[in-house]
Amino acid sequence: MTFSPTLLLLIVAPLVLVGLILMAVFARRRFVRMFFRPLLASLYRPRVIGLENLPKTGGVVLLSNHQSWIDGILLLWMLPRNIKFIVDGNNFSHGPLKWLAGAFDTILMEPHPKSIARALIAGRNALHDGEVVGLFPEGALSRTGHLQAFKPGLGKIVKGSDAMIVPTYLHGMWGSIFSFSGGKFFRKVPRGFRRRLTLYIDPPQPADTPPDRLRSRMLALSARAAREQRDQYPSLPSQVIRVWRQDGGRLKAADSNGAELTGRTMLIRTLALRRMLRREVLTQDDSTVGILLPPSVAGVVVNVAMAIDRRVTANLNYTVTSSVLNECIAQAKIRTVLTSAKFLEKVSFDLDARVIPLEDLKDKVGTLDKLVAVVQAVCIPACLLDRLLGLHRICPDDLLTLIFTSGSTGKPKGVMLSHANISHNVEVVRQAVRLNRDDVVIGVLPFFHSFGYTVTLWSVMILGPCGVYHYNPLEARQIGKLAEKYGATVLLGTPTFLRGYLRKIEPEQFAKLSIVVVGAEKMPADLFEAFEKRFGIRPVEGYGTTELSPLVSVNCPPSRSVVAHQIDRLEGSVGRPLPGVAARIVSPDDLETQLPCGEDGMLLISGPNVMMGYLGQPDLTAQVIRDGWYVTGDIAHEDPLGFIHITGRLSRFSKIGGEMVPHIRIEEELAGCLSEGEQDDQLRVCVTAVPDPKRGERLVVLHLPTERTVDELRERLTKAGLPNLFIPSADSFFEVEAIPLLGTGKLDLKGSRDLADQLTSA
Repeated sequence: MTFSPTLLLLIVAPLVLVGLILMAVFARRRFVRMFFRPLLASLYRPRVIGLENLPKTGGVVLLSNHQSWIDGILLLWMLPRNIKFIVDGNNFSHGPLKWLAGAFDTILMEPHPKSIARALIAGRNALHDGEVVGLFPEGALSRTGHLQAFKPGLGKIVKGSDAMIVPTYLHGMWGSIFSFSGGKFFRKVPRGFRRRLTLYIDPPQPADTPPDRLRSRMLALSARAAREQRDQYPSLPSQVIRVWRQDGGRLKAADSNGAELTGRTMLIRTLALRRMLRREVLTQDDSTVGILLPPSVAGVVVNVAMAIDRRVTANLNYTVTSSVLNECIAQAKIRTVLTSAKFLEKVSFDLDARVIPLEDLKDKVGTLDKLVAVVQAVCIPACLLDRLLGLHRICPDDLLTLIFTSGSTGKPKGVMLSHANISHNVEVVRQAVRLNRDDVVIGVLPFFHSFGYTVTLWSVMILGPCGVYHYNPLEARQIGKLAEKYGATVLLGTPTFLRGYLRKIEPEQFAKLSIVVVGAEKMPADLFEAFEKRFGIRPVEGYGTTELSPLVSVNCPPSRSVVAHQIDRLEGSVGRPLPGVAARIVSPDDLETQLPCGEDGMLLISGPNVMMGYLGQPDLTAQVIRDGWYVTGDIAHEDPLGFIHITGRLSRFSKIGGEMVPHIRIEEELAGCLSEGEQDDQLRVCVTAVPDPKRGERLVVLHLPTERTVDELRERLTKAGLPNLFIPSADSFFEVEAIPLLGTGKLDLKGSRDLADQLTSA
């Protein structure tokens, strides 16, 4: 007897349907997995690292970061053991979601005491029965991509239990439609197809491990994930081509020299300059090119042209001497320095390299160069242009730039920063500060400074804002005029620069400012108030170092906050570590013993922002990078919310009679006294130290002329409650004409010590 295909279908289909219904009722978990596994496999590419760290049996509390609506589903898919998640019951109160939660024995908890108590008891019982209990210890979806502070429920669940705690970190969901990236869920275009997801599993920790230590371990996993997945960061030369094309006829860059270029014009000029330099000036031996230019449109074009040509740039510090510059040139083996004749008129250097003024090259850019540049910029598809220019051969670890340290503590060192180092910083600026096409950024930070190079050059060019540049950050009046003319919305600088702007810039010139971020030195408390009172906007602090590309952390500017119930800034701190960056506070004595929350110690940083090393100095590199952690030299602590508080620099402490004495604490009190009634914007006091044969070191105070006596200054310190050990002796106060500063506005620590040595010796 034969059956037709139609008859077979009529017989089999009801049987299959009945089977599925029975499975959905009596084997819900298997039913759900049967459908979700192929669906998730078609959307994501999973990878689990450290699966051996998940115990195969016994009670386990599994902790995970929480960046998307489907994190729990993904963890159930990627791990072999079932996980009983404790979740907000309001999200699974009815319909298919309630049924789905029941399939995996999810513990639902509503925000009232009885429900919370029942959930905690259910969690403890599950651990006692040898099951895996899953927690998102942040208590809510992250709206910023940061790992938020942990809620206290974890300790209540494991109390009295011998269960192990396993920290994990799921990398790859930020930016998906299920995350809050871009300030919204779901209503956005997905970035990429078949996202690569990586789950990192840390070794199990005892049940009594403090929450701050568990959070630190999860942050370390996030830094490892960002570092190992650094190939996902966009290639900067490729990205800038696409952004400038998109900008088209929109103003992209301007400067105080009168230059104004649209995105399309920037791209055409950059490609033409690159082509001409390859033919007329540079050879294969010019792998590293020196650039001696202030922040300007020309400075941007030259830097980007060299990056597109896959050469390493070294922006040279024009505030130092010829001997220091020549030392940098020798270290980097620079044969050619590109500069400007107009700029050379303002400075005087005798350099051990071929110096090429850009003005001399104008006539060398021929008609063919311009025609080819136009075709490349307008006609050739970006993906094909990448291949024609060789940009597809750029690797994340290829060197992009050399930033020579400012020399505030000694001899300049060449910091090697890769494409991935800078690209990561650009991405976290996008995520944390939320720069966009409506912004106009005042670019006064020099490109030889890592903050200027990364943020006011690459971040501005990649993220869409217009950059307005001026060569001298201390010329407040000119900066005010530029801000007013172009409607500046973003200002990046140092506290020293901001004090100058208070007196010399009118409020209406900064009328459109919505973001002011300061770094490089501690922000005095009175400056927050003074700046907000005059300009109506309160600055926020960030933190970084040259060796970290440079960004580590930043407080979210109030105008860019998208968080209603998650803290994203804390005045007095320098912010939380940026996504992909981990901070650790350790004992300064052994640089290994991790210190508890709130205790001051040495700040270590890990992540894809850590430099490649110091040029030609592997021994020095090994001293500051230990197992992937950079030793910052800064003394700091983390608070329970995860914000970093910088309390000083190790080099800005003196060990006197066996006690650590912070220079900055003394400076703050003296600065308040010396600034009373003063209207200038100068740094008025500096505390440093010189060797002392009896007590190890002796505090020295350098201060500008004042009517206050030394006794009055010492009395001010006493009234502030400082210990006697913190109060310099009367013969340790020296009046100076100016406090030594670097060209970036930072205190010149080495110059201050040298001056103190001279004065005390005399």
